[in-house]
Amino acid sequence: MPVIAVVNRKGGSGKSTLAAHLAAWCAHQGSAVMLGDVDRQQSTRSWLRKRSEALPAIAPWTVDQNILRVPTGITHVVLDTPGGLHGFDLARMVMFADIILMPVCGSAFDRESAADCHAELMALPRVATGRCKVACIGMRIDTRTRTPQVLKDWATGLGMPFLGVLRESQAYVQCLERGMTLFDLSPDRVSTDLRQWEPILGWLEPQLATAPAATSGRPAQTHAAAPSSLPARPPVAPAPLPSRLLAAQSVAPASPAVHPSPITAPAARPAPSPQARETPVPVPRMLASRPQPAVTRLNNTRVLDRVTGNAPLRTTPAPMRAVETTQAQEAPPIPSFLKLVKC
Repeated sequence: MPVIAVVNRKGGSGKSTLAAHLAAWCAHQGSAVMLGDVDRQQSTRSWLRKRSEALPAIAPWTVDQNILRVPTGITHVVLDTPGGLHGFDLARMVMFADIILMPVCGSAFDRESAADCHAELMALPRVATGRCKVACIGMRIDTRTRTPQVLKDWATGLGMPFLGVLRESQAYVQCLERGMTLFDLSPDRVSTDLRQWEPILGWLEPQLATAPAATSGRPAQTHAAAPSSLPARPPVAPAPLPSRLLAAQSVAPASPAVHPSPITAPAARPAPSPQARETPVPVPRMLASRPQPAVTRLNNTRVLDRVTGNAPLRTTPAPMRAVETTQAQEAPPIPSFLKLVKC
């Protein structure tokens, strides 16, 4: 979904006029376009209320739980931004925009303000890497003067594409008062102004081409395995399993068969005899040499058993404490990590 943002810090540069005409042109091209007004003046939003239902539809924002959202099914978005946009607000706008169009008037004050805005835009990663493209359009320019050439030289010096100029005409004023644009009128009435839009729209058309529309009529390509110029590698035999996973039985001699022999299940361990269970396990000398720590009896406490590996912790019931105290004297010393946990 391509997003066009019309950005200029200086007020009165023609941002709303440019945004409205871009949205109307996208609507005439058959695209589902939304015109989002981010400006506090809400100029384009009031212009949408005047627009007739007989004209190609342009959708506004959708309010969902006091949050402005893009309506469902929209393919193109045009944003009219406020003046004085800079800092975090400008960086946030660039994160959502794919194209930034900067309308600039012919005065030196407008060029200076636009140059500062362009310098801040070029410092942002999306603009510096070319993922968000920035272009300039001359607004309200008298084509009989040298102002168009001055703007073109100024934009070329900044390394910014200059798409063309739009003259100051009463046709723009009359159309916007009725919720219309030049693209909603007969081409014969505004032929001179429409010719000024040709280089601008010619630059925008390849930028606004969406990926689904470009590939909708193409057949699905089958990815065949490309022939490789490298020599084929011999098949690698599977790595042998560790000995602890193999059965204790004798391994059969290797055969010239291609497929490896199936792995037999490990033999079950014999159950320990009753005599082996009763045989006490000798206590290591290092563990037996440690002094037995004193265990203080506390009311309403639980003594945790030894923590070994992944064994679960269990609590000792209160009636068995006296029995365990007698067995503790005969058992090995309690390790140092035995803790008393208060309930």
